[in-house]
Amino acid sequence: MMYDRAMLIYNGKAGQQEAATLLGSVTAVIAPEVRELVLFQTQEPGDGERACRERGSSFDLVLIMGGDGTVHECINGLAALSEPPLVGILPAGTCNDFARSLNLPVDLVQAAQQLMQGNRRMIDLGAAGDRVFTNFFGIGLITDASENINTGLKGTLGRISYFISTLQTVRSAEPFSYRLDWDKGTLEGEAVMIYVSNGRFLGTQSLPFPEEALEDGVMDVMIIREAGIPLLKEMLSRKNKGAWEPKDDSIHYFQTASLNLSTAEPMKADTDGEKYMETPSALEVRKGALEFLTGEV
Repeated sequence: MMYDRAMLIYNGKAGQQEAATLLGSVTAVIAPEVRELVLFQTQEPGDGERACRERGSSFDLVLIMGGDGTVHECINGLAALSEPPLVGILPAGTCNDFARSLNLPVDLVQAAQQLMQGNRRMIDLGAAGDRVFTNFFGIGLITDASENINTGLKGTLGRISYFISTLQTVRSAEPFSYRLDWDKGTLEGEAVMIYVSNGRFLGTQSLPFPEEALEDGVMDVMIIREAGIPLLKEMLSRKNKGAWEPKDDSIHYFQTASLNLSTAEPMKADTDGEKYMETPSALEVRKGALEFLTGEV
């Protein structure tokens, strides 16, 4: 399929030589399918969101080249539009969890080739107030783990640093008091993590959620009461198809279209790896909010 106008957003803070090489490889795949291709280079946080919010409607297709944080920023700009364009993700981050949920390969050239095949799906977004998230919203252990990542390790070891950090954080996880109101009642108690998911991957690992998680109109919620290595294995081990029933009784799992979450004290929340929100939070699903190009099913 030929697109009339497309905008490709990429991180201008990346090394110039590396960015030029990646762009050259990707545009070689995309250019034959686009009559007019505009490259937009971000320089500061917020640039991608503003570009999408202010210019997104004038394009048939917006391609976002970056990691989960860049995707999170740009999607918040596109989700605000009354007539958003088609969206494509070109994974160029450490984990690329949302791209994985879209069945896209993490190799940039292969991902571009898959996108240009034209497979489309209407995808849900999670919403926390007036902000949206593609992959997850979490408090507790998930936030502590991402804050404790050693930046030197991340650059050297990539995704492995996330697991090293998680294992270190698991040993010192502190419980917190919470109240969660959802469509079937109220839950109260203590937990070390509450994880509300729209996607199916965390730290490159497949989570045991339904394959249709991105388009089923509900969020997958895990309340983790206790931490430990068995819990880590339960969460990150690939499961068989079908409904998931946790074997570990320290996990309470359910699905809901909306919830209200409060904690005894305000807690920092992690949304797609970005930490700028806190509890209390009202969350809901925006079903079929944006149309994405996806990989092969």
